[in-house]
Amino acid sequence: MLAASVEYVNRLTPGYTGGVPYDAPADEPDAITAAVAEALTTIGHPPKAVPVDDARRLKHLAGRMRIVFEAANAGDLDAAAAEINALLLDTNARPQLDRGKDRPWSLHFHGPDEQLANGWAAGCAAGLALAVGSDLAGRLGVCAAPHCDRVFVDVSKNGQRRFHSPQCQSRVKAATHRARQSNAT
Repeated sequence: MLAASVEYVNRLTPGYTGGVPYDAPADEPDAITAAVAEALTTIGHPPKAVPVDDARRLKHLAGRMRIVFEAANAGDLDAAAAEINALLLDTNARPQLDRGKDRPWSLHFHGPDEQLANGWAAGCAAGLALAVGSDLAGRLGVCAAPHCDRVFVDVSKNGQRRFHSPQCQSRVKAATHRARQSNAT
């Protein structure tokens, strides 16, 4: 569910990516449903259809999930936990053991009904809660590249990831190299 949280925040909230402004999809039906469908497909759950109301709710909740990433990145786990607790309450996340065909039982979090937004929002809130409530809290990050505020979960062995993408990392390394070369002359 952390991967879904990252996808929703990065695709559905405005800001910067890779040094350029990023506009969140408009609330018009085609744009918002396409963005949510793309996020779900990226994490391996292509939807049959995305209801417009669900897409709009997920866009709103993505803004709230961004608050969690930013607070955790800044080391303010109290603020992250407060927002997560509000998300858990608002999504009515409830644990449930589910079993897929030819798969063992696994723990999932569901919303109060089967609506797409309720299930994904509850799962994302629970995933963020599990991360902040464990040693993964320091692994929620915001890209350190200038003019980029996309989020990530650091899954590296040493926990030193600073950028949301290899492109941002390369951009910063190239700028640092150019600055060193300029100062050397």
